[in-house]
Amino acid sequence: ALVRKADQEVVDMLPRSVEIVLGDVGDPCTLKAAVENCNKIIYCATARSTITGDLFRVDYQGVYNVTKAFQDFNNKLAQLRAGKSSKSKLLLAKFKSADSLNGWEVRQGTYFQDVVAFKYDAGMDAKFELSETGDAVFSGYVFTRGGYVELSKKLSLPLGCTLDRYEGLVLSVGGNGRSYVLILEAGPSADRSQSKLYFARFSTKVGFCRVRVPFSSFRPVKPDDPPMDPFLVHTMTIRFEPRRQRPVEGPSGAKQDLRSFKLILEYIKALPTGQETDFVLVSCTGLGVEPSRREQVLKAKRDGEDSLRRSGLGYTIIRPGPLKEEPGGQRALIFDQGNRITQGISCADVADICVKALHDSTARNKSFDVCYEYVSEQGKELYELVAHLPDKANNYLTPALSVLEKNT
Repeated sequence: ALVRKADQEVVDMLPRSVEIVLGDVGDPCTLKAAVENCNKIIYCATARSTITGDLFRVDYQGVYNVTKAFQDFNNKLAQLRAGKSSKSKLLLAKFKSADSLNGWEVRQGTYFQDVVAFKYDAGMDAKFELSETGDAVFSGYVFTRGGYVELSKKLSLPLGCTLDRYEGLVLSVGGNGRSYVLILEAGPSADRSQSKLYFARFSTKVGFCRVRVPFSSFRPVKPDDPPMDPFLVHTMTIRFEPRRQRPVEGPSGAKQDLRSFKLILEYIKALPTGQETDFVLVSCTGLGVEPSRREQVLKAKRDGEDSLRRSGLGYTIIRPGPLKEEPGGQRALIFDQGNRITQGISCADVADICVKALHDSTARNKSFDVCYEYVSEQGKELYELVAHLPDKANNYLTPALSVLEKNT
C-alpha cells in the first residue's frame, strides 16, 4: 500500500499483512520502492482539491509516474530473465552495425498536393547513418512548410511469427526530444495497392528513453478504413514533421530550432500480448462534482486515462458514480459506457470490481461506468444490467463486460 503518511490511523485501517510504503504519486523518486516486486497495480488516488495544479499532479502526472515506475521495474526484471521467459519480446530491428541499416529507406514529401507547393519550398534533408560512436542516427531538417521526412522499411519477421500475437511496439531511442509519427502499412504484401495506412504519434525526450506504442493506439489515415489488423502489417515508417513540435526542457533561454531533429535508434521490438490487466485505474463520471469545477476535474481524469492507455500496459478503467460509504453486495449494478449513468455506488462494490478485474481476461483494456441499479428515463435504457449478489464468488463482471464489448 502506497500512503502519504504512516499515521497510526492509516496503519490501523490496513491488515497487518500489508506492506506499507511511504511515497507520493506526484514525486517519481518515491515510487521505486512501491512498485518493487509488484505485478499489478490498483490506482485509486485522487486530488483532495479541485485546484488545477493539484488535479494535474495527482490525476494525470501521478498516473504517468506510477505507470513509468512500474514499467521500469518490469524492464529491469525482463533483463534479468532474458532468455528464460516464454513471454519474450520479438526483436524487429537492432541497430548495432552498418549492415543493420540496410533496407531502411529515407524519403521526403509534403502535405501540399497542389501547384502552389513550390512557394513554400525552403528545403529539407535527412540521412540515416552510423555515427563515429557506433550509433544509428536518423537526422536532418525540414524547412519546407507542410513538409516531412521519413525512414521506412519492409518488415522481415521470423518464420511462424506474426504481429497479431503481440500488443504493441517498444522503441529504444535517444536524441533531442522531438515527436514523431509511427506509420504501419497493413494489407496483402503481394499487392501493395490494397494496403491501408495507420498512424500513432509518440514523443521522445532529450537523451535515451523507451517508447511504448500499443497497436490499439494506431488510427487509420483514411477514417473510413477498418481498424488495423496487426497480422497484416508488413511495413514500418518513422516520420518527422515540424508542424507539431513543441519546445522541450533545455538550458534557460536557449532558442530551439524545432525544424531540425536527431533520432538515435537502438532497437525496435514487439511486446507480447498479456491475458490479464496490469493496472486498474479508478476514475470518475463527474457526477457529484461541483458543476463549476466539473470540467477541470474531468479533464485531469481523462488525461490520466489517456496516459494509461498510451503506456502499453494492460488496463482496466473504472468510472463509478458518486461513492457511498455503505455495505457492498446489497444491490444490483449497472455497467455502461457513454457517460449516461446517474446514480452512486458503494465503495465496497467498487473495491470488489477492482479485485475481480485483476484476473478477468474480459476486463483487459476496457473502460466502463458503473453504479447502482435504477429505473432510467424512457428511451435511455441502453445499459447492461447485471445482478450482483452478496456472494463475492459470483462472477458478475465477465458477462457484463462481454456484453459491453459486443456493443462497442
